[in-house]
Amino acid sequence: MPAKRRLCNSRKMDEAIEGVADAIIAEFSRKGGMDFAFIGIQQRGVPFARRLIEKITRKTGFKPEFAMLDTSMYRDDIGMRATLPVIRETDIPFDMNDQAVILTDDVLSSGRTIRAALDAITCYGRPSLIRLAVVVDRGSREFPIRADYAGMNIIPEDGKKILVEFKETDGSDGIYEIDWSNPTKGE
Repeated sequence: MPAKRRLCNSRKMDEAIEGVADAIIAEFSRKGGMDFAFIGIQQRGVPFARRLIEKITRKTGFKPEFAMLDTSMYRDDIGMRATLPVIRETDIPFDMNDQAVILTDDVLSSGRTIRAALDAITCYGRPSLIRLAVVVDRGSREFPIRADYAGMNIIPEDGKKILVEFKETDGSDGIYEIDWSNPTKGE
């Protein structure tokens, strides 16, 4: 693992996630009520979605449905990588047709993972609305994709990457900037 420099501790990260939850509540309250589901992109979009669900449920009493999505086989760079991807679970336990969904991921960078997620979602149904929530928007698009909700915007220096860690997957919470001397394509 390349050297990493902490940008945000767990408290600041929780504040960013709280801000995303508040923005989601505000939007759907204006639209006439809480009626949406979360789809967490494997791997770190999953704990992010679960935390948003906990915060939204605590604040409103509404508990959104939850799904997990693996995008590995939908990526446009699958044959270009040195190793095959680890395939993780996809579990969508509700009918997505005509459902508003909020897609979650840790970092929005090039937009390639989100493009793959959109392709994957259409294999499972036709949502009425798709929104994107990320912990960090790093602003380096290769596709015309933007976050509807972002906990924070961090533009790293050239050659650096943003890493979001969750205690559920990594043992502790934090947002880091890492040196990426041998970058891979995609997010």
